[in-house]
Amino acid sequence: MFARAVKLVDIFGFQIKVDPSWLLIAALIVWTLSSGYFPQALPGLAQGDYLALAIISMLALFAGLILHELAHSLVARHFGLGVGGITLFVFGGVAELDEEPESPRSEFWIAIAGPIMSLALAAIAWLAYRALEGAEVSAPLQAVFEYIALINFVLALFNLIPAFPLDGGRILRSILWRMRGDLIGATRNASVISSLFAYALIGFGFVSLFSGATVGGIWQVLIGLFLLSAARGTYQQLLVKTSLSGKSVRGLMTDKVHAAAPEDTLATVVDKIMLRHAVSFVPVVEGDHLLGYVDTALLHGIDRDNWGDTQVADIFIAASDVNTVAPDLSAEALMKRVAATGRRKFLVAERGRFLGVITLADLLAYLAVLQDLGTGRGGGRSAEPNPFGR
Repeated sequence: MFARAVKLVDIFGFQIKVDPSWLLIAALIVWTLSSGYFPQALPGLAQGDYLALAIISMLALFAGLILHELAHSLVARHFGLGVGGITLFVFGGVAELDEEPESPRSEFWIAIAGPIMSLALAAIAWLAYRALEGAEVSAPLQAVFEYIALINFVLALFNLIPAFPLDGGRILRSILWRMRGDLIGATRNASVISSLFAYALIGFGFVSLFSGATVGGIWQVLIGLFLLSAARGTYQQLLVKTSLSGKSVRGLMTDKVHAAAPEDTLATVVDKIMLRHAVSFVPVVEGDHLLGYVDTALLHGIDRDNWGDTQVADIFIAASDVNTVAPDLSAEALMKRVAATGRRKFLVAERGRFLGVITLADLLAYLAVLQDLGTGRGGGRSAEPNPFGR
């Protein structure tokens, strides 16, 4: 998801990573605090002092976000879910769950753990601020604790907004899921509500822009667009996962495939297979043994004048784990491989015997038919009578 993220450290077995986009928000926070917040709260200090306080506060926010996501991750682990890592990026942080929660109860507790952690941090910082105030400790230290309390409180409240991928959106989905026993329906309804919040935020952002609050307005619009995209994406991802559940490559592949022999010339492959049957990807087989494939991208590297004299055996790309899958591979696993590698076409073979070809187009065609028929293949599990109790 975050290909450019840099790993910082492992905490409780979770990889903590930072995407370069986080530097943008970190710089914005430091600039805002050093030029506005602290000069107003503590007039009369040197600019270097304001910058130091801003950097300390930004790092405190950084730690608070990590603890927020760690709370999600630890509860997810408690419910048996894997977590790929925790990544901070321009819009905050995310605990990358390897799979969706199994029940409304687990969804609820995983989602609410983050806001609870942020509220706890806010309470601790506020108590520290009040204690220092009574002890007449330096005003800058008090101001830092006051900011930490405020920002964690705001972080908790913002995340409770019922919009994906915020925690509030997942809490809402868990409640709807529990009430109706239908994960897909709950996700669809929660996504609609999330979209409404996103549109509202975008609208407020444009109002702010025309009112003179340029920076705030831009961020409201950007966050609204992000929430809108995430709301739609969450529903579509669930539909894909549910629709492909239980399906394997064997059930979706194309087994009647026009293949080339190693002794065929490229001209023969182009004229008698590619052009005649409108295909751009041609397996190369010898008997029923898979050797590899040729495709139009490969042909672009061969001078057209040499197609009549060049045999497939001279240029084909050999079958390997990179381009070949087993027939029993799950459709969901194949979709993940497509997303991870960008490869859209795969050969299908079993112990070297050629069986067919599976492409992204095959998967999308299957999903399109299901959607036209009206739906996904199952509504999710119903939960225990009390989904919010341990």
